[in-house]
Amino acid sequence: MRVLVAEDHPVLARNIATGLRRQSMAVDVATSGDEAERMCQLTEYEVVILDRDLPVLTGDEICRRLGRQPERPQVLLLTAAGELRDRVYGLERLGADDYLPKPFDFAELVARVRTLSRRAARPAPAVLRHDGIVLDSARHQVTVDGRPTELTPKEFAVLRTLLAAGGAAVPHRDLVRAVWDEHLDPRTTTVRTTVSRLRAKLGGGDVISTDTGEGYRLCG
Repeated sequence: MRVLVAEDHPVLARNIATGLRRQSMAVDVATSGDEAERMCQLTEYEVVILDRDLPVLTGDEICRRLGRQPERPQVLLLTAAGELRDRVYGLERLGADDYLPKPFDFAELVARVRTLSRRAARPAPAVLRHDGIVLDSARHQVTVDGRPTELTPKEFAVLRTLLAAGGAAVPHRDLVRAVWDEHLDPRTTTVRTTVSRLRAKLGGGDVISTDTGEGYRLCG
């Protein structure tokens, strides 16, 4: 899941981004409305967490502009105004998909983002299976031949992406787009290292193949 956090309060933006990354999400951060608009033009996000009081361009205006696009991300508005009329205005007049007043509980934010992501994506099974590997997205659990297997959030997200591909190769750029964020240095070996660790946890061998020019795929 790729998420944009548009929040001008640096501490809050950093805390939200860090927390969502720990939930296996790829997160970018914008601190002004014009930056958020530019990033939405360059990147396809499933969910945009949008503070209404952004500088340069307000979150209200960004929400209106996103609503004019034929294919747009799901928008979760954040605001310090928690009155009912504010929520109604955000949902009906601005076209937001959800609304969360500040202060909020982080667990609720995560739940709302996941719900919005399910609306944006094609229906997918909660449990994915491949040759003895079972990934339960709801419980965030993985078993290999019935054995519980502990994965880091990034390893879990990589495995989920490969399982969802159904045996087809996932290009390197698509894997980066799905699992990491804009701060990943393309010159690093982060992706290759993560795939290597995941391969070892799944039993080693050729369970994950690296196809030159095509990407990564799960093998039988």
